[in-house]
Amino acid sequence: MEKFINDDFLLENKYSRALFHDCAEALPLVDFHCHLDPREIAEDKTWDKISQVWLGGDHYKWRTMRTNGIDEKYITGDATDREKFQKFAETMPRMLGNPMYHWCHLELARYFGIDDLLLSGDTAEEVWNRAGEALRRDLSAQKCMLASNVESVCTTDDPTSDLSWHKKIKDSNFPVKVSPTFRPDKAFAIEDQTTYISYLNSLEKASGVEIKSYDDLLNALKRRHDYFHDCGCRVSDYGIPTVWYKNAFYYEIEDTFKKAISSSELIADDEILAFKSALLLECAAMDYDSGWVRQLHIGPMRNNNSIMFEKLGPDSGFDSIGVSNYARSLSLHLDNLNSAGKLGRTILYNVNPADNEMLASMVGNFQNSDCPGKIQMGCAWWFMDSINGIERQLRALSSISLLGRFVGMLTDSRSFLSYARHEYFRRILCNFLGGEMERGVIPRDLELVGECVKNICYNNPKSYFGF
Repeated sequence: MEKFINDDFLLENKYSRALFHDCAEALPLVDFHCHLDPREIAEDKTWDKISQVWLGGDHYKWRTMRTNGIDEKYITGDATDREKFQKFAETMPRMLGNPMYHWCHLELARYFGIDDLLLSGDTAEEVWNRAGEALRRDLSAQKCMLASNVESVCTTDDPTSDLSWHKKIKDSNFPVKVSPTFRPDKAFAIEDQTTYISYLNSLEKASGVEIKSYDDLLNALKRRHDYFHDCGCRVSDYGIPTVWYKNAFYYEIEDTFKKAISSSELIADDEILAFKSALLLECAAMDYDSGWVRQLHIGPMRNNNSIMFEKLGPDSGFDSIGVSNYARSLSLHLDNLNSAGKLGRTILYNVNPADNEMLASMVGNFQNSDCPGKIQMGCAWWFMDSINGIERQLRALSSISLLGRFVGMLTDSRSFLSYARHEYFRRILCNFLGGEMERGVIPRDLELVGECVKNICYNNPKSYFGF
């Protein structure tokens, strides 16, 4: 059987192949958004079994198994590692057309040297044994990163984190730059008052600020913001279901916050909206004043399955695409910051593909000479991280904005094997541009187009983030 993962995988013509092999393939990776555990990097985590590095915490894989009718026992339950891997392997032949099928085979090829067979129930035993040998012989968290030519990484960290593992990494001789990212999502969640009060207690301990008012909250976040900056953080991130925007007087925000921490008063929906709108603007101003890049991940509906949320908690594979309806509020949010002189480098990610053209046009409203591509449309994210989704994002961006200023791909993953997604993106990018060259839509000039590829894959993110 011809190798599925071969040198020219996904590269359909001579231009695509030249762009990838000559321009993209060997470039270092700048992974500016991921969910890797810095402790696992610092301790150079190792694994005995492929299921540990493949299935542990990977809700992408869990979703495919559930859709295939696999009992939860074999997904997040008490089945053995070998049993879980077997059930996942049996699911693989059903994944044709899903990017997971490509990711998994790229990971097998790149990290385990297995490119001569396809994973299925029938081949699971051989893959299990061969992968186990590779893990025991020469594979660890740091070795995965080095083998993937990773130059820099930004993890995702709550403001209450002491960042001790980042400090240990920095003090070690590990050559990859590992930086924290400020992710204050829990500071917005006043709708769940019990959980919110508990979080504020943690924020008080971390910041040394007693939080009794909205001003106290801002002061506590600012202290943690400054602490993160001192620890090398230069990026923030916000995972939000929509972009909040509602004008309110300062005393109204204060009253809403007092309700939130009283645990005895109900908070109206419009009060919650106004609070989140105000706090999002305040955090954006902190980011601007510190010279950070701000990322907004917009649009998912999270934790839809209440029964499973109670059992497993968040990030367990029960999220989906939300409704597209935030164009006006996003415009007002950006315009407010721009008018106040507080709009810095910002990346906007949409999870709903219906928002592609809206975002591609929106970013053009607030560009200036501060930085080329100052306001960015982010890469195809989450449910769009597929051939179709990536191509749709590239087409919207290139037709409405400037593809040549795009800052490219990230992993957004908890797995050390997910760096294969950068290769996946680069192959799709090169095939997209190579196809346009073959059609005569763009010049058949490999030097010109190759420079665009190099910029997107490496030069642009390195310059944009200042890494």
